[in-house]
Amino acid sequence: MRIEHVAMYVNDLERAKSFFERYLGASANKGYHNKMTGFRSYFLTFDDGARLEIMNRPGMDDPEKTLNRTGLIHIAFSVGCKEKVDELTRLLESDGYEVISGPRTTGDGYYESCVVCIEDNQIEITV
Repeated sequence: MRIEHVAMYVNDLERAKSFFERYLGASANKGYHNKMTGFRSYFLTFDDGARLEIMNRPGMDDPEKTLNRTGLIHIAFSVGCKEKVDELTRLLESDGYEVISGPRTTGDGYYESCVVCIEDNQIEITV
């Protein structure tokens, strides 16, 4: 078994697509639009073949996203080395995103940072 893709609803589909392309090297498909329901989506593909589907539709709920909640909490991206973790973290912070931890070595040995990005969702950047 393998995870085929992960999906997330977003309010601003184009902004989310641009974020993943700019900072995390995603390649987007041409997108999908169901004119009957207003549903729109993009599949974003990353270097190793992992895929993330970002979606939008009219009338979505958008509850507050607290840092400590149940459910999916972050998406982790491996950038290859500590220097790239530091570099991407600094870039995201200088572009106005909130760094909530790191870069640091965690108690279980990971070198990582965590940044609040796309619509208050967390992105973890690791080696």
